[in-house]
Amino acid sequence: MAKGKTKKTSKGSAGANRKNTEEFLTRYQNKNDVVTLDSGLMYRIIEDADGQFATFDDTVVVNQRILLADGTCIADTYKAGLPDEFTIAEAIPGLQEGLLLMALGSRYEFVIPPELAWGKKGNGSKIGPNAVMQIDLRLMKITQ
Repeated sequence: MAKGKTKKTSKGSAGANRKNTEEFLTRYQNKNDVVTLDSGLMYRIIEDADGQFATFDDTVVVNQRILLADGTCIADTYKAGLPDEFTIAEAIPGLQEGLLLMALGSRYEFVIPPELAWGKKGNGSKIGPNAVMQIDLRLMKITQ
């Protein structure tokens, strides 16, 4: 999710979001095939591919479904049929890290903790403070 691009509702209070985030992260890390990086980013590979890898300065085209811990969907380009396009440098830190792991054509599920997303303040719109994000993302195109 590029900074500044949001949809739908569900902010919540900092305390409630922190509790939901902790519970969600604990449940998620116990799923099969979950990889947890030192940064706190968690992911599962849904579909692997042998394509090229993006660099930090590349522009990517992705389909993504973004959910909060309570299951609220704040964006779904799969359903909308309009993929997102942005530079990796524009993305939140957790998504930057995740995109650099992916080969063109692959599909990953990321769980991005608040400190790698919108942090203690949220984004002022749809994502509240201390909110975890779950993103189902397919990397469709990479341009330099």
